[in-house]
Amino acid sequence: MRIISYNVNGIRAALKKDFIGWLKAADPDVLCLQEIKANIEQIPVEEFENLGYEHVWFSAEKKGYSGVAILSKVKPKRIEVGCGIDAYDREGRILRADFDGVSVLSCYFPSGSSGDERQAFKMRFLKDFQGYINKLKKEFPNLVISGDVNICHEAIDIHNPVRLAKTSGFLPEEREWVSSFLDSGFVDSFRQLNDEPHQYSWWSYRAGARGKNLGWRIDYHFTSRSLRDKISRVGILSQAKHSDHCPILLELDL
Repeated sequence: MRIISYNVNGIRAALKKDFIGWLKAADPDVLCLQEIKANIEQIPVEEFENLGYEHVWFSAEKKGYSGVAILSKVKPKRIEVGCGIDAYDREGRILRADFDGVSVLSCYFPSGSSGDERQAFKMRFLKDFQGYINKLKKEFPNLVISGDVNICHEAIDIHNPVRLAKTSGFLPEEREWVSSFLDSGFVDSFRQLNDEPHQYSWWSYRAGARGKNLGWRIDYHFTSRSLRDKISRVGILSQAKHSDHCPILLELDL
């Protein structure tokens, strides 16, 4: 199973940059999108259907904000929209598709960069997400949690760990949450096969950061430990430039 996760920072904007041409070439079995920033009636879904994809979209109540989607070549056995917590479901943050042997989640974690109120919201989300996953994994032990987590886990995952140590997205309590989450039964699939530095998935639009590779690795495929030995390939597809993020790849030998 070839899974790609991509924060597109607006699906309509990405489509204007030949997103469909890229998708045809990348050819994932499952595509998890974040920050779609659109409602279903604003999305030309037939373009995805023409490539053979089933699709489900979960938009935020607020127009042009947040939202996630899952597209797949195989029809899911079941789709679960939201996590059952109203504050997060109103923002379109979690979507799950169940397949034979594995369940895939497309997740868009909150950012805390706009101020204290949203940082507090982010920390509540992290706590509640752990509780949600603790329950979910009892029923679905083979999970792939894909998406924009808005946290760099280790110093290797950010271009300037010293200067950014007190910045949302690299705060000690956020990094500790990732460690704790992994300890609860998950692996960071990218770091299972790649321990190289300077591997990033998001760059600021300011100061030519992408051209200088001054980035952050905030997009992940977390997999259940039961899937660790099935991880056959990982990648950061930095040549795709439809967004301030780039796609990330996970291949599982199921």
